[in-house]
Amino acid sequence: MTSPLHVLRVLGERPFAEAGEPVLAVSDEGRGLLAVAGEPGFARMATVAVYGVGDLGCRAVLRTRFPLHALAFHPTEPLLAVGTGKYDGGYFFEGELLLLDWATGSATTLIEHDFGRQVLGLTWLDGQALRVLMAPPDDYKDERKAHIEGHVAVVRRPDWRAAAPRSLTAADLAGPRVPAPRPDGRDEARRALSALTPDWEPRRHVLAVEELPDGTVLATLDQEEDTPERPVRTALADGLLIQHRTTAYVDRQERLRIRHGSRGYVRQVVRARRGPKQDWLAARSPGGPCAQPLFPFSWEPGQTHFPGPGAETGDGDLVYAGTVHDGRGLQPGGSFVVRRAASDGVPRWIFRTDHVATDLDTGADTAYLAYRDGGLLALDLHDGTLRWRHQLTIAGAPAVPTALTAIEPGRLLVGTSDGRVLDCATT
Repeated sequence: MTSPLHVLRVLGERPFAEAGEPVLAVSDEGRGLLAVAGEPGFARMATVAVYGVGDLGCRAVLRTRFPLHALAFHPTEPLLAVGTGKYDGGYFFEGELLLLDWATGSATTLIEHDFGRQVLGLTWLDGQALRVLMAPPDDYKDERKAHIEGHVAVVRRPDWRAAAPRSLTAADLAGPRVPAPRPDGRDEARRALSALTPDWEPRRHVLAVEELPDGTVLATLDQEEDTPERPVRTALADGLLIQHRTTAYVDRQERLRIRHGSRGYVRQVVRARRGPKQDWLAARSPGGPCAQPLFPFSWEPGQTHFPGPGAETGDGDLVYAGTVHDGRGLQPGGSFVVRRAASDGVPRWIFRTDHVATDLDTGADTAYLAYRDGGLLALDLHDGTLRWRHQLTIAGAPAVPTALTAIEPGRLLVGTSDGRVLDCATT
């Protein structure tokens, strides 16, 4: 299905935007490349991006579920070895060894075991041999030394571009115990970026975006609770106005993010007479003393639904995204968008997907959604059919939409996980 979405302009652009807050930078001077690893940010994902030193253009982006510790360019092939991992807090050192093909943007995870290994260091000895420094698999009976020592192995493959996923076994990674310091590369990485340009600036993800009456675009960005106080609003030269908001709070009634609402909506626990507790959708009128239960939050008996972003339609129906709880994690089709009748909560339509929605807004006859996998979707507001699907990129590099607003027919504002805003046309 051809997408009609076109990016008209990018607001908040700056060098190294994709990488976020840098923790490690490694260069390939012969090919004029720089790999920058960023700390975990939106959805606790960490990012590594490859840039051209000459134009500072982004060549490839990889997002990982573990913090990044090691980067190494292959001496001849367009490959970047990436080491990730963390201690799980009680037993295992988990992680991945990945190969990023920076020419194509594709990536391969190499370690066979589900837990993987926390990879601390990587060195190419030649085009076929990769030296890998890893934390021990766990700290069982070894609590102190496991955090300052590790294992080193040399893995050989005749053609690393042909390396199969999960093809490194425990035997491949077996090696002697050695000292394994955990150096902090943040200061060195920041110096490397500053030496190339003074204009880079890490930012956290966009929580909300809107257009003000004078045409200025206002983006609200996430700010960690322990971040030093910043100016309430910062105006950028390209017309983007940035404000920061701390999101580290708990709403005990689980207030839903419902746009255009005539009242406030919450998820509330209701105990039926002689029955079990059940999650209900409840509403509170402006100034009302308490929330009034409307209908069960899940329309499927026995299922538990987690709420996501939504909007109220002109006739009072609710259109919102959510996920179905499963102890194994999000399952295929476990993410949904639903339109529920205002009177009794009966679904008028349901659209199912495989990824978590980050934001939703509605136009006159369309529901627009943003997803963690980088997808943007448009659904018919009346019957839920898919109108178009778009995979978000900026200058060819994948991006993650975290906020969107339909500001007028045929126009969307899209905020991203790296603090940029896209002004988009949908016709």
